[in-house]
Amino acid sequence: MFIGNAHELSRRAFLRRSGQLAAMGAASTYAMGLAGIGEAAAFTTDNDYKALVCVFLYGGNDHGNTLIPYDTANYARYAAIRGGVALPRESLAATALATPDGQTLTDDIAYALAPTMPRLKARFDEEALAPLLNVGPLVAPLTRAEFDSNSAPRPAKLFSHNDQQSTWQSSEPEGSPSGWGGRMGDLALSSNDNAMFTAINATGNAVFLSGQRAVPYQVSSRGATLFEPLRRGNLYRSTTAASALDTILRAGGSSYMANDYAHMNARSIEYGQFVNDALAKASFATDFGSGNRLAEQLQTVASLIAARQSLGVKRQVFMVSMGGFDSHDGLIGKHEALLGQLDFALDAFYRATLELDVAPSVTTFTASDFGRTLASNGDGSDHGWGSFHFVLGGAVRGGRFYGRAPHVSVDADDQVGRGRLLPTTSVDEYSATFARWFGVSSSELPSVVPNIGRFATSDLGFMG
Repeated sequence: MFIGNAHELSRRAFLRRSGQLAAMGAASTYAMGLAGIGEAAAFTTDNDYKALVCVFLYGGNDHGNTLIPYDTANYARYAAIRGGVALPRESLAATALATPDGQTLTDDIAYALAPTMPRLKARFDEEALAPLLNVGPLVAPLTRAEFDSNSAPRPAKLFSHNDQQSTWQSSEPEGSPSGWGGRMGDLALSSNDNAMFTAINATGNAVFLSGQRAVPYQVSSRGATLFEPLRRGNLYRSTTAASALDTILRAGGSSYMANDYAHMNARSIEYGQFVNDALAKASFATDFGSGNRLAEQLQTVASLIAARQSLGVKRQVFMVSMGGFDSHDGLIGKHEALLGQLDFALDAFYRATLELDVAPSVTTFTASDFGRTLASNGDGSDHGWGSFHFVLGGAVRGGRFYGRAPHVSVDADDQVGRGRLLPTTSVDEYSATFARWFGVSSSELPSVVPNIGRFATSDLGFMG
């Protein structure tokens, strides 16, 4: 059942990446080790298994009510700015996060998670969860003065849902052909006996998992979707009709689109039952509950990880998602409920990785369109830029904060109006840190994260 020609995929990827590195070399501001590029050094697995799981929060998560200032002085500033959408301080006592010894945050701020996130609070205490502060898309480091004068590059179409979803996932606005998860998949193809299952999408269409060679394999919470007439070999009680339909679905044409469509159909037909058979053999006891769509997606991911040997993979990138975060109104109540679902789902998935004895090999992280304004619009918050995110897993150096904590303000130099955060950590640095842990060498990073050479580091330190 395994597809072949992995060496040819690797050779083509190497040639393509060499051209990308040549184009990017002049932009690099720190040593990328370009002289060391070679097929053997391109990507390493050390015969281990690693998986990255992106949890995308569609709509733009309100970071201000996700990780809340808890010390007396900064909470007072938060409450004054947020007004009626501020969470009561007394509700945060059980989810307050201790700032570790030796770490001092901006204005001596202390944080608490939303009150519906007690499980992630426990994971922080266990040093398996790391919050990343004020991260967002950047083309290059950007100051408030440069933003105000429009004298330095910035991401295109800021504050637009579709464009910033794409920019988070790919470094480009809507229309980008590939995402950084898929570009990591391109490098990992030759590491897997079955390259088909390198990038797996357990949610809807998204650019994150699309590479130049890696094509996401889509599954539902019930596994691979099978076309029943072809599975049975019987259409309208006719085996001839079923065979004819099979031929039509696999037939290509004179255009790339027709051929790609036929390729996708053939792949679904050939591998669907194989995937479901592998999933049927995977078992674990972790309870993912019911009625939580994100938990259902993550249960499917856990099942696929449990079946990794049957699937023939050593490197995988997954994507799951949940929506409802566009909180222009009704923030209080609705947002806490969403975060409660997120808290349960992430914790259940982490427990499953512990049960499967792969926790150090699986890293889960959050992403979202953008953060939101700290200033309320009366009943909610509006589109922002920088935000807070979480990294969870057995290899995470958790129990401490990463990135630079922003001032609790609407007019400080790390804001661009109404408390919209000007990112001080780029998505490029965030994704490069994952890429290095995943096995991408320094010389390969520009093929995954095109802007990384403009930033001071490719490793934020939150991965062990």
